[in-house]
Amino acid sequence: MPQTHHQKGLKPMDHNGLADPYVKLHLLPGASKANKLRTKTLRNTLNPAWNETLTYYGITDEDMIRKTLRISVCDEDKFRHNEFIGETRIPLKKLKPNQTKKFNICLEKQLPMDKMEDKSLEERGRILVSLKYSSQKQGLLVGIVRCAHLAAMDANGYSDPYVKTYLKPDEDKKSKHKTAVKKKTLNPEFNEVRLLFHPFVHSGGVVLGINAKGDRLKHWFDCLKNKDKKIERWHTLTNELPGALLSD
Repeated sequence: MPQTHHQKGLKPMDHNGLADPYVKLHLLPGASKANKLRTKTLRNTLNPAWNETLTYYGITDEDMIRKTLRISVCDEDKFRHNEFIGETRIPLKKLKPNQTKKFNICLEKQLPMDKMEDKSLEERGRILVSLKYSSQKQGLLVGIVRCAHLAAMDANGYSDPYVKTYLKPDEDKKSKHKTAVKKKTLNPEFNEVRLLFHPFVHSGGVVLGINAKGDRLKHWFDCLKNKDKKIERWHTLTNELPGALLSD
């Protein structure tokens, strides 16, 4: 949860000797519009104070070891392209869980990208799913909470995402369910729950069940071992799934 406080002594970018600065965040490797966050723009100042908190969802322990936060300060220009002022980078491994750490760092000129940093390691994004077996209802409550860092599918650089859940096997496709569509976003929040009655769930690019592997299998078993308790986990979306996806 990066907090952007203030900058001092920025380079003048406008004819009036001032600037209209804002801060832009990316996670490296894999910088894209899907993981870009930005502050509001402050007008006519070289010493801006934002005091904003920007939140990344779906960050894993592995991310905290290998990813770096790139912080760029730019000047907003209504009539031309926005101009780069300076940037700095902070490895996430410098941070500790549940502790706020402040950095007082000088901005640098635009740093070169590593060869691997221009290729996202999370091509499709992530989904936060909750599972709860209800002994009272004799069924599985599947919650589609939110997605993060989704792949852009539209020409505007965004997507209009929704999530489909269904049971396998289901030859008649009677179990198919579709969430509401969220317009123009790569980080949609759904908060929808559905009751299912079969021990195999295929959800938005992730398969959960007895035939799953790794964290997906652990999520499934944790659900079975903890009846009437909601178990919430992030899962990475994949391009291909066992079996064919349902058509819309």
